[in-house]
Amino acid sequence: MRQVFFVVLVMLAGCQQDQPSPDTGLAGYDPNNLQIQREACIDRGGRFGKGGLSGSFVCYENTRDANQACSKGSDCEGFCLARSRTCAPVKPFFGCNDVLTNSGVPSTVCIQ
Repeated sequence: MRQVFFVVLVMLAGCQQDQPSPDTGLAGYDPNNLQIQREACIDRGGRFGKGGLSGSFVCYENTRDANQACSKGSDCEGFCLARSRTCAPVKPFFGCNDVLTNSGVPSTVCIQ
C-alpha cells in the first residue's frame, strides 16, 4: 500500500504547473547595453568615458565649431563660453560654466 501511495504521489507531483518566475524588475535589461553604447559613440567619432558627479558613462563628442568666436548661445553647436567668447570644444560640457544665452546674456550653467 505504501508503494502505491508513493507512486501516486510522484505522479501527482509531475502534474503540478510551473510557477512563473518572480519579477526581478529587470525586464528589458540588456547586459550588453554599455558595450553597444560605447561602440555607437566611437562610431560617431566620440570618446566614451565617465562624466559628471554621478560617474555615469557618456559619449564626449567634439563640436564642429570648437573654439570659434561667438556672441550668443545660438552661434554654437554646444555652449558659447562667456569669458573667452568662443564655442565650447566638447559636449557634454560638465561643471559650472559662465555661458552666453541664445540672446547673448551671460548666465551660469551647471551640468553635474
